[in-house]
Formats: sequence, structure tokens, C-alpha cells
Amino acid sequence: MSQFDKRNLSMMMDLYEMTMANGYFLDQNTSRKVTFDVFYRQNPDKGGFAIFAGLEQIVEYLENMHFDEDDISYFKSLGIFSEGFLNYLKDFRFKGDVYAFPEGTIMYPNEPILTVKAPLIDAQLIETAILAEVNHQSLIATKAQRIVRAAKGRVVSDFGARRAHNMDAAVYGARAAYIGGAASTATVLAGKLFGIPVSGTMAHSFIMYYDDEYTAFKRYAEVYPDNCQFLIDTYDVMHSGLPNAIKVANEVLIPQGKRLKGVRIDSGDLAYLSKRVRKVLDEVGFNDCKIIASNSLDEYTISSILDHQDGCIDIFGVGERLITAKSDPVFGCVYKMSAVEDGKNIYPRIKVSETYEKITNPDHKGIYRIYDSEGHAIADLITKIDEKLDFSNPYQYVDPRKPWKTRFFENCTFKPLQELIVKDGKRTKELPSLDEIRSYVKSQLENEIWPEEQRFENPHMHYLDMSPEYYALKSEMLRHVKC
Repeated sequence: MSQFDKRNLSMMMDLYEMTMANGYFLDQNTSRKVTFDVFYRQNPDKGGFAIFAGLEQIVEYLENMHFDEDDISYFKSLGIFSEGFLNYLKDFRFKGDVYAFPEGTIMYPNEPILTVKAPLIDAQLIETAILAEVNHQSLIATKAQRIVRAAKGRVVSDFGARRAHNMDAAVYGARAAYIGGAASTATVLAGKLFGIPVSGTMAHSFIMYYDDEYTAFKRYAEVYPDNCQFLIDTYDVMHSGLPNAIKVANEVLIPQGKRLKGVRIDSGDLAYLSKRVRKVLDEVGFNDCKIIASNSLDEYTISSILDHQDGCIDIFGVGERLITAKSDPVFGCVYKMSAVEDGKNIYPRIKVSETYEKITNPDHKGIYRIYDSEGHAIADLITKIDEKLDFSNPYQYVDPRKPWKTRFFENCTFKPLQELIVKDGKRTKELPSLDEIRSYVKSQLENEIWPEEQRFENPHMHYLDMSPEYYALKSEMLRHVKC
């Protein structure tokens, strides 16, 4: 068995998590509970929102967290951990609680999208794994959604596996892209693991293997008559690829009662070529033949092709710029302590910075989405965890960036965003299917999220407000910070 096959993902952590945990153990702090929040500070690509993804993998990781004998032996070989701590790890299981947004929730900067309430060591050891899942899948889901919006109802397929940063990035990137709205993936393992529709056409190498392009197309049509899509740019799109595709369709497919499903262009001026190809296909009666385009596409190139160049493309295969989120490849979720428990008492914690955006929101919090009378999400609201909201009358809130202004929510409704997902290390409910998560994203964007927040350029800012009680708590803590 290879090292890859027997890897224990519980070991996916930074060393400092172990050194701190060892220190806590030596201080006999194995049961004292703490609260950590996962949040991020800026939307990718200067967009108006992001999509929360990766929760299912986080729950699986927490439920299966353990350390094998090989893991303990490795830690022992480092020579920096106490024997008692290493013995403690032999029976370690995550025993905490996790509150989180439902996967697929539209989210915004600085709000607690996931909260861990757990024994100190448990909470510390899971930091890297949680951040890795949220950062990667949320980034790719958000990028995919931007690309899907740019395609304006046309099909977008994930073609990115070979340009992903590694095999896991390809597989889980495909999952995230599907959540974000991609219709299919070319990555077979992702299709098998997650039930994502798989798609693919043919390779240039298949065409180059045969003596000529016509023979290659003919052989492909004979093998795959029900789903025949030809790659027509190996030699010359208009003078070779397209004529050969039409010829084979007439000679092989039509006599069987089959149709040419599509032609794919993978190089050159995609908008210009697609218009010429569409004209010829329509002239010869292949109006139903789809034109597929690939080659370094993203939301900006797709918008240009469709909005400014009148391109005639039906399906976009998007690779490297989707699977790596090339234009803004770092999501930036962080994991910060917000409270410490001591018996029945809870002590909020706050991180202070010279930079306003890096001052954290203390304590275990309530987080709500606020809707106007038409069901549009107008803001999110942070409260103290035990506050009871009453919107039967105008509700006064605080805009933390303009606290001197008196503001009210009127004729509004609210819903809590976080729900208890893990209790004492075990999931509390059945998680939604991937198709349900994908549909949830689509429903929010169509029915709740303002179009102005979905703009690529200068999107409207979604407000994160605070209840007066919570704002008073944070202000009081800032006044008494010990520098």
C-alpha cells in the first residue's frame, strides 16, 4: 500500500497546533471549552458575495479524527512532545460542537460562517483542516458561479483537472464548481464520488493518431454515434475540421437516424470562429448542433465573447481559470478565538489591530439574515447568543461603521443562519445532497440576493449590522483592552 493510500487526514495540521495542544495538556487544560469562529474579510475578485462550500468534508473529517500508532510514533520522533500528551492522543476523538451556515449559503465578510465550541485541545487541533476545506471549496464555488452568470444560461462544464494544483484539488474543485453552477465535470473521480454528471469530447491526440482527420472523425462516429462531438481545430477549423465533421455526420450518423451533437473549438479567435461555424452549420441543416468552446476562459472572456463580440457559443468548457480561481486564488478564511468558558462563566475574547477590518467580533454570537417585505436579503445582523429578536415593531440596530446614526429595520423578517451541525463530535442531522446544495445556491441568487450585489464591477455592499446589546459588548471590550 502506498503512502498516499494510507494517509490519515487527521494529521493535516500545522505543527503549531500540536505544540500549543501539548502546552495546554501540560497545564491540565483538556476539558475547558473555548469558542472559535471561521470568517473571511474580503470577497474574491472584489465581488459582492461568496458561497459557503466544504461543510460535508469538514463533518466527515471531525467524525473520523484519530491518531494511529504510526502518527504517534512520528510525533514522538520530533522529540518535542511530552509522553503523557502522546498517550492522550491515542484515544483522541473530537468531542466538540459545530454551528454552521447550511452548505451553499450566500455569505459575506466578517460574519461567523462556522463556529466551533469544543474542549481547548479539540478546537485547536482542527484549525488547519477546517480552513483548508472552507478556503478551497468556497473559492472555487464562488468563481464557478461568476463564470456561470457570465454565460447567461449557456452550459458551463468544469474542464480543469489537469491544471489543478493536485489531484485532491481537482476532485474537490469539481465538487465546488458543481455547487457554484457548473453543469458537469470532465473529472471522472469526482463524477464517481459525488454523482456529478461527467462530460467530455475527444482529444487532439485521437485525431493525430490517424492518418487524416476524416478517418479519425469517422472512427469516432462509429464508436460513439449517440453522443458525437468533434474537436475541429486540430488542423484548420473552417477548411478541414468543420467540413470533415459535416461529411462524417452525413455519411455515418444521419443514415443511422443520429445527429451530430456538437463541434468544439479549442484555439484561435473563439467569437469569430463560432460565428463562421454557426453560419455554415445552419446553412447545411445542422441547426441543432451545439458549438462548444474551451481555452483559457473565465467570466471576463465569456462576457466579452457574448456581450461585445456576438459569439455563437452554446457550451463553455472552463479549465485552469476556474479550478485555480486564477484571478484571485486566495480566499482568506481565518479561525479566531471568540470566547473561553470557565465553569458556568463565559469570557469573550477579542483580537485588536491597528487595521479596523482585523478587529474581531467577540463572544459566541447569533447571526441572522434580514429580509424586506418582498423577501430580499437587505442585511445580516450579529447579536448576543441569548438575545430574542422581536420585529413586530421597528427594530433598532447599529451600523458599526456609522454607529452615530439611528437606524431601524421596519416591516422586515429574519432567519438564523447558523444551525447545530455537530454535537459532541457527531453530526446532528442528515446533510443535504450535492444537488440540493446546488439548487439552494441558485434559489438564493434568483429570489433573495439583490442583482446589484451580483454585479462584477462595483457591486453593492451587503451590510453586516449589530444589535445594540452586541455593539455595546464589543465597544466595552475595546475600551478595556490591555495593550
